[in-house]
Amino acid sequence: MKINEFEVETWMTNHENDCQYNLTETCVSSLSLNELQAYTNEDIASTIMNMTMDYGPIIGSERLKKAILSLYETGNEENITITHGAINANELVMISLLEPGDHIISLFPSYQQMYDFPCSLGCEVSLITLDEEKNWIPSIDDFQKAIKPHTKMICLNSPNNPTGTCLSLDFMMELINLAKLNDCYILCDEIYRGVNTVTKKISPSWSDYYHKAIVTQSLSKVFSFAGLRLGWIKGPQDVIKTIDLRRDYHIISSGPLDDYLGCIVLENKDKIIERSMKICEENKALLKEWIESEPLVSCVIPDEGTVCFLKYHIDMPSQELCIKLQKETGVFFVPGSTFGVEHHLRFGFTHDYEYVKEGLALFSKWLDQFR
Repeated sequence: MKINEFEVETWMTNHENDCQYNLTETCVSSLSLNELQAYTNEDIASTIMNMTMDYGPIIGSERLKKAILSLYETGNEENITITHGAINANELVMISLLEPGDHIISLFPSYQQMYDFPCSLGCEVSLITLDEEKNWIPSIDDFQKAIKPHTKMICLNSPNNPTGTCLSLDFMMELINLAKLNDCYILCDEIYRGVNTVTKKISPSWSDYYHKAIVTQSLSKVFSFAGLRLGWIKGPQDVIKTIDLRRDYHIISSGPLDDYLGCIVLENKDKIIERSMKICEENKALLKEWIESEPLVSCVIPDEGTVCFLKYHIDMPSQELCIKLQKETGVFFVPGSTFGVEHHLRFGFTHDYEYVKEGLALFSKWLDQFR
């Protein structure tokens, strides 16, 4: 099976460990186990030290599945299975349901896995290109033009990586009606769901509105525990059964340690999301103020999620800019070219306010040479 290089992940691997200011991070400032202990009365250390390191619950404990279901309005434990992060969740959905010759629709720019992985399976892929002048939001007409009689799945990432933009409930319902007419699945990677700094509420999940919707998420982005590598899939029971059969070839289990700690994180999600909301809200306000005084950069700042897509107004390819900027200032970005869009940089609202402020100040100082 041939597959294209996963450009954004390659860039992160090659560059993120050699910087002073990581302004492109997608995960809200990671928490330690000591910090997690402050959210609960359970003795985490004692439980872990007495835990037997066997495989643990193969498809996830009942406690963990109940904690996950608290994020949704519908469903039961048979609608959930556990994975190694959302990236493994997306892979398991697609490899379990898609066949060579199936047609899928995805957005561009978006997380590369959502269109290149289906390509590697022999699927026909139609990309809907998002327009920055339209705030990176597609129209239902775009999907009506793209859909075909053999469309098997619509693959989405909402809130989107790298733009951060989120599809509204009204748009969701329009697209669901279209999917129903064509009897196709909707797969949505909802890993950035949970930090809407405008409504202060968790946005709707596709899985609560459509019987053929499949959603994925993990503890990494808004829950600040990327190191646990615990994700999940929520979908129709027959789809989950199919995935669980495939799953045995890929991961067996997530292990008792991740399962237990995942329970603690999700059972204290309100406090953790409140922290994430505060960090993202402060940094969105900071970025907005910075852009108002920085003529060489513009941005559609989204309501939800942890990232956005900066547009810079100088004549330099994004990879060249990122390499020079990091070498000369220590400021690290992911270049837009890794998402197939030049003259853009992915920005994360995820680090402490003062850290981000210092990084942006250095970026502005570096940009002075182009004024």
